[in-house]
Amino acid sequence: MGINEVGSGLLQTGIVPAPLLALVVGTVIVILLLAWLDVPAFLGLIIAAFAVGLVAPQVALGNVPTRIAEAFGENMVGIGIPILMAAIIGKSMTDSGAAQRIVRGFESLTGRDRAEYSLFGSSFVIAIPVFFDNVLYLLTPLARTAAARMEDNYTLYLIAVAGAGVVTHGFVPPTPGPLAAADQLSANLGTTIVVGLMVGLPTAALVSIGFGKWINSRMDIPLRDSMGMTTDELETMSTMSTDRLPGIVESLLPIVIAVGFIGANTTASNIFGVGGQLGAVMSFVGDVNFSLTLAAVVAAITFYRESSLDRTDWGEELTQALQSGGNIAAITAAGGAFGAMLAAAGIGEYIAGILSGFGLGILVTAWVIATAVRIVQGSATVAILTTAGIVAPLAGGFEPNAAYLVMAIGAGATTFSWYNDSGFWIIKELGGLTQVETLKTWSVATTLVSVFGFAFTVLFSTFLPLS
Repeated sequence: MGINEVGSGLLQTGIVPAPLLALVVGTVIVILLLAWLDVPAFLGLIIAAFAVGLVAPQVALGNVPTRIAEAFGENMVGIGIPILMAAIIGKSMTDSGAAQRIVRGFESLTGRDRAEYSLFGSSFVIAIPVFFDNVLYLLTPLARTAAARMEDNYTLYLIAVAGAGVVTHGFVPPTPGPLAAADQLSANLGTTIVVGLMVGLPTAALVSIGFGKWINSRMDIPLRDSMGMTTDELETMSTMSTDRLPGIVESLLPIVIAVGFIGANTTASNIFGVGGQLGAVMSFVGDVNFSLTLAAVVAAITFYRESSLDRTDWGEELTQALQSGGNIAAITAAGGAFGAMLAAAGIGEYIAGILSGFGLGILVTAWVIATAVRIVQGSATVAILTTAGIVAPLAGGFEPNAAYLVMAIGAGATTFSWYNDSGFWIIKELGGLTQVETLKTWSVATTLVSVFGFAFTVLFSTFLPLS
């Protein structure tokens, strides 16, 4: 009898529910391979995905390899080109001095010792129209550059960027998760945006600045080579005089292009819809694959113009960045494939079904279900959509505005990012962190976002119900 049939037999006899068995097997294997044996992340995640498929009767044994490959491919479709272009943007903006010029521009506004506030504000605003992972691609080089210039506080700067971005990703439409939840729960979109900002801003401040400063005082994470950028290059650039750096407009142009095009597409689709010639044009230029490609071209041109490299050496530098980006894309897609196999095993529906019968208040029920689904299958967006579908029939008697229910779901779906979340690997690889450092910083930060976000949701829904 094969392992797949053994899993099915355990389900039929009632010894261990098949979804739970798949979760336990996948979790044990991924921790064993990645945390204990230190197997390369890509290999360990793919092995874990196969293990889940082997014990999940919901997936036919002969279809397991294809299902994993499809999930890997689907994730690569979403992040492949953006990550590779982000590698070029990061390398080019760092080596050309553009990132350094932007950081110094921030210093003129917030002061040299308060770079975390400018990084926090930039991430919070940019992440409203732009996907969270793209915010990381654009702003992580700035956090690294600021740390090189200050010779300290890298942990704080990284949390300032990541914490603010993940909050708006989970709470504020038009990000897809909260946008879809608002639709399913019949919440007014404008009200949901306002409530998302009300809940999200203090949550982001507490995590990005409060937790960021706390963990920064306890963890001195060093700058490491990442995305084709060496620490020596960062340190050299940090001591260069400002008049030898690109102008502020040219330095900001890659970020402006990416954020502007993507944000304009999001705005146009919400206001005018996706049809017609305007919709077609905005869908093209606002697609992340095109917008980041254009941003990469602009950044690379500045890099070539500011460097003393000939075209051959310049091309080799960009190729090295692409090689680093390819490894990150592979690891990220593998993490997504592992999470997809857990989802295919039915663990999200299994956990949600158990929790929905506990008779908790609707806000607590929504938060608990979203939290559980997020932890066991990895994707925040899937957790939001799953939970919204479950609680929608229960929301008829909910007296505060339905936007608060969207916030409770978003808070739960943000919690504890770990190995089955592609975002975990993006943070780790872009930031040059170890797995332990990522768990102690990013995983804790996402959990705090969940807790604080839910607390503010309860507080505002009680004293400002908007009903």
